[in-house]
Amino acid sequence: MKISRRADRKIEAYQQELLKTHFAEVDNMYRKMRGWRHDYRNHIQVLKTYADKGDLQAISDYLEDLETDLYTVDTVLKTGNPMTDAILNSKIALANDRGIRVEADAHIPALLNYSAVDLCTILGNLFDNAIEASVSLPPEQRVIRVYMDMKGVQLYISFLNFTNGGKLTKVGNLFRSSKGGDHGLGLGRIDSVVKKLGGYLSVNSEDGAFTTEILLPEALSETILTNDR
Repeated sequence: MKISRRADRKIEAYQQELLKTHFAEVDNMYRKMRGWRHDYRNHIQVLKTYADKGDLQAISDYLEDLETDLYTVDTVLKTGNPMTDAILNSKIALANDRGIRVEADAHIPALLNYSAVDLCTILGNLFDNAIEASVSLPPEQRVIRVYMDMKGVQLYISFLNFTNGGKLTKVGNLFRSSKGGDHGLGLGRIDSVVKKLGGYLSVNSEDGAFTTEILLPEALSETILTNDR
């Protein structure tokens, strides 16, 4: 019992730290966006000054700088679900900072039956594990592929990232990193939430790639179901 309680406390502490980290990343992204919007008027004034002088080259250079700056704060993925957008975009920005390309295709209703905490735990851990595995690869192999869509009333989530061929040990239905640490714990948290929601989880490691597939039942909000009738 004492061992079980210690494990429960460790998992709870890990979850709380995970959520704090994810929400901090989201908050940082939106702070950058608000800052850019705040400077918008100043940017327009600079461009007007260059236009009055007829300095087209200066306008072109300034716009190029703005485009580069905006890329770092723009919401690059719009799934249709605000919380999912916040989580995914904060992680995409984090991946980009580490030289990891993210190929994402996601389409989700605005209202889901799952809590923000459950979504954050699943998507945050999936992304963190994929980023952790990708940073040790050559730049051209640093790719994370994300796909999310509805399968009837079920939510389907798929993540794929490449690996360096390091040993992954399968414990039960889950793979655990040979490095230990929080990687295995992250997979355990995903498994725990998926089971709580009555969903299906599949993980596979072969041919230098690691894939995770999740199917969550009863994803659609009653409001959407009612409106569709």
